[in-house]
Amino acid sequence: MRLILFGTSGCHLCEKAEVIVNACVPGGVETVDIAEQEQWLERYAVRIPVLYDSETKQELGWPFDQVEVEEFIGRVAR
Repeated sequence: MRLILFGTSGCHLCEKAEVIVNACVPGGVETVDIAEQEQWLERYAVRIPVLYDSETKQELGWPFDQVEVEEFIGRVAR
C-alpha cells in the first residue's frame, strides 16, 4: 500500500482531507500538487482532493470522513 493525496495549494478541502488522512495514517501520506504535472491536472482538476493507492490503483474521492478513509485503507491493504 502506497497512499498519495492529490490536491493543490490554496484548496481548503484539500487541507481538510489532509488532516483526516493524517489522523488515519501514522506518519502521514505523500501529498502531490496536481499543478506540478499536466496529466494530474487533467485527471484530478475538478475532483480534488483524491486519496489514491498507487499499488491497487484505487481512489477515494472527496467528500470523505475518517471512517471512509479507514475503510479504504482496509480495502487496499488486503
